[in-house]
Amino acid sequence: MKAIVIDRYGKVPIRLAEMPTPEIGEYEVLAEIHTASINPVDFKIRDGKVKLLVTYKMPLILGNDFSGVVAKVGTKVTRFKVGDEIYARPRKSKIGTFAEYIAIHEDDIALKPKNLSFEEAASIPLVGLTSYQALTDILQLQNGQKILIQAGAGGVGTFAIQLAKLMGATVATTASEAGANLVKSLGADEIINYKTEKFEEKLKNYDAVFDTLGGETLEKSFQVIKSGGKIVSVSGLPNARFGKEYGSGFFKTLLFSAASHKLTALEKKHNVQYTFLFMKPSGEQLRIIANFIETGKIKPIIDRVFPFENAQKAMEYAESGRAKGKIILKIK
Repeated sequence: MKAIVIDRYGKVPIRLAEMPTPEIGEYEVLAEIHTASINPVDFKIRDGKVKLLVTYKMPLILGNDFSGVVAKVGTKVTRFKVGDEIYARPRKSKIGTFAEYIAIHEDDIALKPKNLSFEEAASIPLVGLTSYQALTDILQLQNGQKILIQAGAGGVGTFAIQLAKLMGATVATTASEAGANLVKSLGADEIINYKTEKFEEKLKNYDAVFDTLGGETLEKSFQVIKSGGKIVSVSGLPNARFGKEYGSGFFKTLLFSAASHKLTALEKKHNVQYTFLFMKPSGEQLRIIANFIETGKIKPIIDRVFPFENAQKAMEYAESGRAKGKIILKIK
């Protein structure tokens, strides 16, 4: 099968290669991939930035979510059959959606929302699960609470704004002038132009922050949270609490603790709980998300679609940070 691979970590060009079609286990299906989406985690994996969390053998097929059709089922698969239209985010040890086929556990799969095309459906799994786990599982966002969602016009942001509004929250977000109309249309109540305004000066006493940027932006986010509030980040540093919960072992947990000491100090100073989110695949949560989409409560936001052979250009565009919504790779 054709696949997009890397041969080593680093900012190296990806390449189109011929790879073996994967064999499936008894609880897995072989999915024929129609479309995949590009996410920031793809170039973080390429650059070796998640090596402490998960290691891969080379050559590595990139890609972390997709939509497609079930081509074959394992002997103990009970919930899916050949021909089912599905969408999914595979578990981290089994990534590789920039390819014509993938072997994936049935627990990680859901039926594709009936009202979406394959391109639209591929835009959802990673950002949908990330947002759902951040807002529901970690922040436990309540009706009437206030949340700041960083980078509202990005792939995660466009989904998270809609989900937060669905949960009854008041939403502030950061966006450029070019993205302001988009985030407003999705329900954002307050829009901070990050090029001309400082969100940490304009927002106060927020219940929660969903950070997608990390670095100084994450550190400044502590200033807008009220005492007892929560911050969740997908781009910040893992801390000791994450290391223990993830089962990283003593040495890695110690490394996480040392690397995140500044965030731990900010937690204590502001009496705020900081959580690093390393999203988990979940077919069950994808079924919940599919219901939101089929009932018109959440819609996919796509910036542009690239053909499979232009994967390198798609990755470069994703890294530019200019996209408003998701970037899709059309494979079939």
